[in-house]
Parts: sequence; structure tokens; C-alpha cells
Amino acid sequence: MAYNPNPYVNAPLTPARPHMFGSTLARAIWTLVPVISLSLLAAVPFVVAAVKGVIKPWLAIVYVVAEIAILVITTATSGNDPQNWGGLLLIVLMIVAATHTALLDSERVRIGK
Repeated sequence: MAYNPNPYVNAPLTPARPHMFGSTLARAIWTLVPVISLSLLAAVPFVVAAVKGVIKPWLAIVYVVAEIAILVITTATSGNDPQNWGGLLLIVLMIVAATHTALLDSERVRIGK
């Protein structure tokens, strides 16, 4: 057995970061969850990602709190007011959640990982 002075030759490999999606189809289905549920399940992909270890739990908590707050605000402000902006909040939540769900496995996004 030859002596190798390089300590990095036998060093253990760093574990790979867990992934949220196994395929492109899975990414598409998970991205459609907030859209199809009309933002009622916007936080579900982030809770699943936190359980899988893809993101830190605080990010999932932020999404759950934001979703609950937006749903409460839109329910409280619903009515016959012609300037009702509750629906706009739900649409924005839906778009933001779908976009962030699609970016869960992106290596460029480092926040919350």
C-alpha cells in the first residue's frame, strides 16, 4: 500500500442536499397544487419540503402564517364593496406560492436552505 500525503484523497464525501422533486412531472404537479386549490393549499409544498429536509422549518412556518393571514384578511373584507381587493391577495398568494414551489430544488436559491 502506497503512502499518499494528500489528506483529501480518503476524506468522506459531503452528503448531497435532499431534493423535493424526483422528476419533471413531480415538479409540475407540485407547482400546480397552489393553483388548482385556489391558494387554499399554498403552504402544503413547503411543509412537505421542510419534512423532507429540503428547506429549513422556519420557511414553512412563514408560509403557513402568511397563508392563514391572507385567508383571514380576504374573508374579513369580502362583501359587496366594489373596491374589494381580497381576491387580488388570493391571486398574488397563488402566483407567489407556485413560483416558489417551482424553485424549491434550484441551486441558485439559497434562502432557507
